[in-house]
Amino acid sequence: MTTLAAPARSVAPSATKTARYARSFAHQQRAHRVIPGGAHTYAKGDDQMPEAAPLVIARGQGCRVWDLDGHAYIEYGMGLRAVTLGHAEPRVTAVAVQAMQGGTNFTRPAAIELEAAERFLGLIEGADMVKFCKDGSNATTAAVKLARAATGRAKVAVCAHHPFLSQDDWFIGTTPTDAGIPDAIKDLTVRFPYGDAVALEVLFALHPGEIAAVVLEPVRGAEDAGPYLRDVQRRCREHGAVLVFDEMITGFRWDLRGAQHLYGVTPDLSTFGKALANGFSVSALAGRRDLMERGGLRTEQERVFLLSATHGAETHALAAAVETMRIYETEDVVETLHRQGARLREGVEQQIDALGLHEQFVVVGRDCNLVFATRDAEGQASQAFRTLFLQELLLHGILAPSFVVSAAHDNEAIDQTVEAVGKALVVYRRALESGIERFLHGRPVKPVFRKHC
Repeated sequence: MTTLAAPARSVAPSATKTARYARSFAHQQRAHRVIPGGAHTYAKGDDQMPEAAPLVIARGQGCRVWDLDGHAYIEYGMGLRAVTLGHAEPRVTAVAVQAMQGGTNFTRPAAIELEAAERFLGLIEGADMVKFCKDGSNATTAAVKLARAATGRAKVAVCAHHPFLSQDDWFIGTTPTDAGIPDAIKDLTVRFPYGDAVALEVLFALHPGEIAAVVLEPVRGAEDAGPYLRDVQRRCREHGAVLVFDEMITGFRWDLRGAQHLYGVTPDLSTFGKALANGFSVSALAGRRDLMERGGLRTEQERVFLLSATHGAETHALAAAVETMRIYETEDVVETLHRQGARLREGVEQQIDALGLHEQFVVVGRDCNLVFATRDAEGQASQAFRTLFLQELLLHGILAPSFVVSAAHDNEAIDQTVEAVGKALVVYRRALESGIERFLHGRPVKPVFRKHC
């Protein structure tokens, strides 16, 4: 590796905060006084971005956002993968506004509820019924409740490799951030590694007749998950457990009909959200009629209080979902996500090759859902180097906690990003050679799940 001369760094963290991000920094300080963590979503917290860049977003359009200080960025991740068509997509916004003008919430079901349900079920094969709600946590928790009611069992098996399945106790009790959750609740959830069906079998043997549900994302990477998922399905049937797919990320991104269609494995229950309504708050629990009807009015079995929220079926959100699904069907959005993601991956990997950083910076995942791994000079995972990379990207107008694209990321945006990545990786390499302390402004970013601040 040829040594590169270290650049002069003229902007100190304090100067950056008070000058480049003055309004954002002031807003950040006020927010922490009234909002625990300064944000309503932990993944959007200040600890997830460089200290020298306290970004607060003022607006977005397409694949770009503007912060309170007027700086424009090409954004990746797009609302934690929820915005797949682009910010403020005009057709989706138009139908949502039209619905709001007719009222958002009534004392009886709105007509749009049936329209949304029928369109959704027309896409998701194997699902007989659907119940909409507002976030993924409620949907997956409802699936767990149904599974427990149907099986008469209490334990839930979750995939240990999948970072977030719900904010509710049955899942958060498996993370380091388990304060406030009784041990009795924690003991009801057991974990298994993804990709190892034998390990799942061992779990069934350790807890015979006790596991109500197996909950996992069908896939996160680029592998062919079909054989593994079929094995999991077979073992669930043999042991009488309900198979639940969390398709919050894969649904409408891997395939229009979900990863379950792509890999040919139909779960008993599945949950969707994020891409379902292009950023509007809509999630869904779908599945077999005999299970779903336990939460309805046409069952002879003991009823399950499934999902019931005052704002669960707001008209504008469901209208946005209907329009988003229509656009997906008519414009092959999924193919665009894969094509643009592939363009981004190829460009970034060319930059990695040019700088010889194969061991320190790695792009992984399916093209429609790319993420990156940052490592130090010894090849160990490094939050400090992640922070440095984010810091340098922001200076070049790129906001990229991941490389997850939307359909609004056109070739120009991708090419600008690749150029910025190249510049950021030059600094990354210099930091590897002469020490990161010379380049990093402020503290490193931190994992969301941790015991202490």
